[in-house]
Amino acid sequence: MRLRVEFTTEPFDLDEAPAHALAAREVIEAAGLDAVDVGPFGNTAEGGADTVLTAVDALLRRTLEAGATRISLQVNVIGEAE
Repeated sequence: MRLRVEFTTEPFDLDEAPAHALAAREVIEAAGLDAVDVGPFGNTAEGGADTVLTAVDALLRRTLEAGATRISLQVNVIGEAE
């Protein structure tokens, strides 16, 4: 199964990326996901279910450790595995 994860971390800082946002970017970019789109107001990535779920676990742990006070997360099934 293929999944799409969409997430944001808070608190926001429009002047400089906070440590939790940088941690999120590192996790997602290192996870081997497809269609990664990282931006200031939302982030998305796609991949196989195991890869996405492993990345989500790391994302939650690393961003909380880095100071995130809120993480909004949505996971959607977008298709069958190739």
